[in-house]
Amino acid sequence: MENYRGMEQRLSEILGLQRRPVAVTFRETAPAGVAKFTGTEPSGCSFWRIAAEGRTFYTVPRDHYNCAIGSYTHNLDLPKDRAQELDQTLTFMTGLGYIKMEEVPGIPRLPKPPGVVIYAPLADTPVDPDVVVFSGRPGRVMLLQEAALRAGVGAQVPLFGRPTCMALPAALAFGVVSSTGCIGNRVYTDVGEDELYVAVPGHDLPRIAEEVQTIAAANAKLSEYHRERRQTLATE
Repeated sequence: MENYRGMEQRLSEILGLQRRPVAVTFRETAPAGVAKFTGTEPSGCSFWRIAAEGRTFYTVPRDHYNCAIGSYTHNLDLPKDRAQELDQTLTFMTGLGYIKMEEVPGIPRLPKPPGVVIYAPLADTPVDPDVVVFSGRPGRVMLLQEAALRAGVGAQVPLFGRPTCMALPAALAFGVVSSTGCIGNRVYTDVGEDELYVAVPGHDLPRIAEEVQTIAAANAKLSEYHRERRQTLATE
């Protein structure tokens, strides 16, 4: 495997990350030696918070059933006795004016249901991740997008919003994506209003990590350049 520990350390320093990047992997079965999650959580993105705090574990489909929207983006069918919860949630949200029902078919989903989902801090991932989720200040995590473009793996797609969890299948389908997040995710993960997400396909991360230092140094020089131009050319 790649040196994910070194990768996390380098990226955290350059990007000024306050939260650990989270490696997410979709598998049919759990790898040996990884603990199963026990307990309950209100959403799939709640597992991002737990992994960012330092835990490595895997979930099974039923661990995701408390979030009908997250189950939908992960292509997990709710059991028959709970199947109505997706319609109930969507009806509630449309009634509030939060979404329109015609938006739902456009939400990215995993191509097939995973047997397990493995979560870990990037440095501790026991397997090569499918997606790595970064959260941080826009002015810093934007460097990931710029590094992706330099590495030739960037994705020219819109900034994603609600629901935040669709950033995972979107990254698998389109490449590096940014997400403004959603209110549910911010409540369940404690991500602040001044932070946004960047989701990176795991197979692209090594190339992106190699380019981040160059991009960060270029941004520092450009900051000086633009400050000088502003001081020289701005009259009001």
